[in-house]
Amino acid sequence: MDLRQAYIALNMMQGVGPVTVRTLATHLGSVPAIFEADKHALMSVPGVSRDIVSKLLDQRARLDVEKEEQAAAAVGAHLITPVDAEYPKRLLQIYDPPLALYVQGALQLRDEHGVAIVGSRRTSHYGLETAEKLATQLVQSGITVISGLARGIDTAAHKGALKGKGRTVAVLGGALDCMFPPENAELAAQIARQGAVLSEYPMGRQPDKTTFPVRNRIVSGLSKGVTVVEADVASGAMITAHQALDQGRTVFAVPGRIDSFGARGPHKLIKNGAKLVESVEDILEELGCLIPTSAKVEGASILATLTEAEAGLVTVIAEDGEVELDALIRRSGRKPSEISALLLGLELKRVVKMLPGQRVALRKQ
Repeated sequence: MDLRQAYIALNMMQGVGPVTVRTLATHLGSVPAIFEADKHALMSVPGVSRDIVSKLLDQRARLDVEKEEQAAAAVGAHLITPVDAEYPKRLLQIYDPPLALYVQGALQLRDEHGVAIVGSRRTSHYGLETAEKLATQLVQSGITVISGLARGIDTAAHKGALKGKGRTVAVLGGALDCMFPPENAELAAQIARQGAVLSEYPMGRQPDKTTFPVRNRIVSGLSKGVTVVEADVASGAMITAHQALDQGRTVFAVPGRIDSFGARGPHKLIKNGAKLVESVEDILEELGCLIPTSAKVEGASILATLTEAEAGLVTVIAEDGEVELDALIRRSGRKPSEISALLLGLELKRVVKMLPGQRVALRKQ
């Protein structure tokens, strides 16, 4: 079993999570070694209980990775693991990154510049309108909107991103073939065409009260910041906000009416130091994404605002007018992370635009 297959198989196991896998791999020498070690070797790993070893030994011989990938393909999905290039780099920074992700659509390098919008399932018209408006404005600024496809604020955020014709990523609390809520199936299909729908749960795993809090760490982990719009103090959105803080992400909160249950969570976050959001500019400014005033003018004056690195990238793109992202990385000689940051700046300045198929083109000035 190779490394990628080992990650997928371990992700399929019940009772064996990312932290346990990291502990086992560290002491046994590799992830595939977990499938080769005998009971004595597994029991000798500090911090791994007899119960976990029993579960691992009971399941590892019965897992069929090829069959699982075929089941994913049947719903239009593919699997990625930490060894795959598509795996989000931001998730590798968190304490317990998923061992595998099931993806409908595709994750792109520019999704590293993502902001989560989360909130209550019980919403007001104000909350829904605010979430949708913020999402639309964020994607129009080149930011990917990330949420959990739940009823209420999550749904409004995804719809706002689609309305703004930008990218959005939905993280499910169950398997891709166990869509919840069921009425969001068509919305999920739209998201997959304009971004990605993903889950860490194996095929057939129904969502329940235990899966959603675990899912939330992925929502925050994928994001540069998490924006809470209407949430009670004890809610999944607040769990996501606290996970974001643990992961070193910025937390934003939209204030509400003092007599509204949905204002309790955001107001508590603001009291504790979260960034108050009255407009999308508050988010963009905190993340350093505001377009310089001098860059908002038309024509050649926009090009005059470019940094040396941005200008160099524009020169490479201008050779063909349109270039594939992988080719741009090779020809520029820069790291993918550098290219992603530069392209975001150029998109905000409306110098370049991203095209389907991970292609980049110059905008007509």
